[in-house]
Amino acid sequence: MLKKRIIVCLDVKDGRTTKGVKFQNNVDIGDPVEMAAEYYRQGVDELVFYDIMASARGRGPILDLIARVASQVFIPFCVGGGIGTLDDIRSTILAGAEKISLNSQAVKNPDLISQGARVFGNQCIVLGMDAARDENMPSGYRVYINGGRVATELDAREWAVKAVKLGAGEIVLNSIDADGTRQGYELNLTRMISEAVDVPVIASGGGGTVAHLADVFKEGKADAALIASMVHSGDYTVGSIKNELRKLDVPVRL
Repeated sequence: MLKKRIIVCLDVKDGRTTKGVKFQNNVDIGDPVEMAAEYYRQGVDELVFYDIMASARGRGPILDLIARVASQVFIPFCVGGGIGTLDDIRSTILAGAEKISLNSQAVKNPDLISQGARVFGNQCIVLGMDAARDENMPSGYRVYINGGRVATELDAREWAVKAVKLGAGEIVLNSIDADGTRQGYELNLTRMISEAVDVPVIASGGGGTVAHLADVFKEGKADAALIASMVHSGDYTVGSIKNELRKLDVPVRL
C-alpha cells in the first residue's frame, strides 16, 4: 500500500512565515529558513513554500529566500507564488525547488501548465487550487485566485480535470472555507477531486487533529495532507502525528 505523505506548508509574506484563518488576519510566526530546518529534523515527507503576496503584487518568486530554505532540507520541496513564465519555473528549480506550484498564474495562462510539463516533466508541475463553496457552480465549489481574494468563473472539478489534461502531475487542493480553522478538512471537496483525476491530490486547509488527517486519507481519499497550524502552534510534531496515524491504521513513512 502506498504510504500517505505529511507535508508542512510555510506561507511566506515579506520574507517571514505567516498564518491566517480563511486567508485573512495573517500574523508573523517565524523565520521560514529556521522552520524548514526544524520540520526536516522532525521527519516531514515534503515541504511546501508559498509566497502568498507575489501574484497579488505582480512580482516573481524570491529566489534568494527559496535557495536558503532549500539548503536546509533534503526532501521534495515545492514552491508557489508569482511563478508566471517558463523562466520563473527554471530559476525557481535552479534555486532548489523540485516542484513548482501554479495557482493564479495557471488560471490566467493555462498554457503555462502544458509548457512547464513539456519542458520540466509532469512530476514537476503542481496545480495549486483555492476553492470555496458556491452553490452556483456545477460541483458546488468555485475557484479563487490571488490568495483567495478574486473569484473566477471556474468550477473546481472542471478546472482540476482540465489542469491534469494539460499536464499537472499533482494537485494541492486548498479549501478556503476550512483554511486555518483547525476544524477538519473539507472531505466532500477532497473526495470529489480525488475521484475526478488520476494524479495525487494533496488535501489542504483545516487540519487540527490527527483524527482529521486520518479522515481525509480514508474518507477524503487524499494521497497526502498539508499541515501548518498543527505544527506551527507546537501542539504536535511531525513525528507525533505519524506515530498516531500508524495507530489509526494509516500507512506513513517513519
